[in-house]
Amino acid sequence: MNLKDQLLASKIYLILASLFITSLVVSNLIFQKFFLWNPFGWFPFEISVGLLPYPITFLITDLISEIYGKKKANQVVITGIFASFFSILIVLIGNYTNATSWSPVNNDLYTKVFGFSPVAVLASMLAYLFAQFIDIKIYHFWKQKTAGKHLWLRNNFSTFTSQFIDTLTVVTLLCVFEILSWDVFGSLLLSGFLFKILVAALDTPFLYLGVFILRKRFHLQAHEEITMN
Repeated sequence: MNLKDQLLASKIYLILASLFITSLVVSNLIFQKFFLWNPFGWFPFEISVGLLPYPITFLITDLISEIYGKKKANQVVITGIFASFFSILIVLIGNYTNATSWSPVNNDLYTKVFGFSPVAVLASMLAYLFAQFIDIKIYHFWKQKTAGKHLWLRNNFSTFTSQFIDTLTVVTLLCVFEILSWDVFGSLLLSGFLFKILVAALDTPFLYLGVFILRKRFHLQAHEEITMN
C-alpha cells in the first residue's frame, strides 16, 4: 500500500473511531429516559434512548475488525472505555458546582438527570467491556472458520451473542444498584435484547456496503486486512 492509501486508511479509521466513541459516550449520558416503541403493533419495546446510538458501536467494531483487524478493533474499544470514564468525571465535577440563581438548569435538575451517571457508567462499562471483546473474538473466530467468506454469519452471530451478554449484564447491575426496579427487569431484558437483534439484522446490509467500498478502494481480498502502525 502506497503512502497516499495509508494516509487515507488512517483517516477513515479515525472517523470510524470518533463515531464509535461519540455513540458510546452519548448512550451513557442519555440512558435514563425510557420510551415505548411498537413498530409491529403486537410487541411494545420498552427501551432506553441510550440504546439508539449503542448498536452503532457494534456495527463499527465489526467493520474495523473486517478491514483493519482484531488489534485495531480492540484498540477502539479500550479508547471508548477511557472516553466514557473521562466524560463522567466531567459530569461529576459539574455536579459539585453551585448553579447561579438565573441558570436554566439548577442544581436539583442537574443532579436528577446526571446523578446516577457514575453508577450507570460503571454498570454500562462492565457490560460493554464483556460484550465488545466477546463480539470481536467471535467475529474473528467465524472469519477464520469461513476463510473470510459469509460476512453475514460472523456479523450476526457475534452481535447476537454479545448483545445478549451486554443487555443481561447492564440491566442486572442497574437493578442491583437500585437505579431500576426488579419489577421491570424481565421486560427491559427482553425489549433491549430483541431491539438489538432487530437492529443487528438491519445493519447487515450497511456492513456489506462498507466492507465492499473499502475493499474495492484498497484492493483487498476477502481474507486481507489493512496493516497500520
